Amino acid sequence: MTDAKYWRGLSDGRVACELCPQACVIPEGGHGVCLGRANRGGILRADTFGQTVSVAMDPIEKKPLYHVCPGLSVLSIACNACNLRCDFCQNWSISQMRAQTTPLPPAELVKLALESRSFGVAYTYTEPLVWFEYLLQAGALVRESGLKNILVTNGILNEAPLRELLPLVDAMNIDLKSMRESFYRDYCHIEGAAAVKRTIRLAAEACFVEVTNLVIPGLNDSDEELRELVAFVADVNPAIPLHFSRYFPTHKMSIPPTPVSTLVRAKEIAQERLQYVYLGNVQIEDDENTYCPDDGHLLVRRTGYRAEVVGIDGGCCSGCGRPADFLWCED
Repeated sequence: MTDAKYWRGLSDGRVACELCPQACVIPEGGHGVCLGRANRGGILRADTFGQTVSVAMDPIEKKPLYHVCPGLSVLSIACNACNLRCDFCQNWSISQMRAQTTPLPPAELVKLALESRSFGVAYTYTEPLVWFEYLLQAGALVRESGLKNILVTNGILNEAPLRELLPLVDAMNIDLKSMRESFYRDYCHIEGAAAVKRTIRLAAEACFVEVTNLVIPGLNDSDEELRELVAFVADVNPAIPLHFSRYFPTHKMSIPPTPVSTLVRAKEIAQERLQYVYLGNVQIEDDENTYCPDDGHLLVRRTGYRAEVVGIDGGCCSGCGRPADFLWCED
């Protein structure tokens, strides 16, 4: 536990958290929506600092990050916290409820990453942004050790803490759940759409970014909304990889799975304006590969979570010489 950043005390002993748009006002002894920040004697404390609910080595493609150090594995860790309460969360038991944790101080994290021969650390599975103080301390040590910091995140953070964090971040996969504030309000229980869009724009100026959208039948899968989402990503940067992921019933949501035809349509729409579009949670032959946008040359071949760089030489397409849109690891 350590003192939290971005909060202010109120006259009645409560504290107002200013880390994210939830804007929790927390009474003495209480905690915020995220479970990770608590009022201890009129001081906001980061309760989950250094407490991990999951530690594993994962293929980077599992995040999904298809254009970051392809084919390598990364040490992946998670906190027991999240500032959303999504009805369709697949990790709700470790993000929305108290779960057993294990301490992993920043220095021990770096030691573990080096011993595991990982190229960096991925903060993932739950919501790393509410692990803010740990990200700052651990992220600085990770960088000093020559490793990369990867965030897999919902992107919902206020602007000031985001700007403080971004200089430590090498890559992010940001989950843009919908273009509509009503979706976030009704199914994620936060007014968060504007914050996610701001995060994507700011992050794209500071680090490598990929975007994921979980396509849920009847909620965010209309052609109109898909085109709106694609237009937004294209406006930020048409080279940002976009992942459309297939929804399956889980937690509080029982809507039937997304039809494969819906995902295929979403990809067709996205390819009108974006250079790299992928489908997740579905098996379609040749769909996971990366091709050069200029000459169609195969750059990376993927099968499941296995990736092989086959058409890139010196960071460029070996067919036409176009610079490849990837974040590479040092040899």
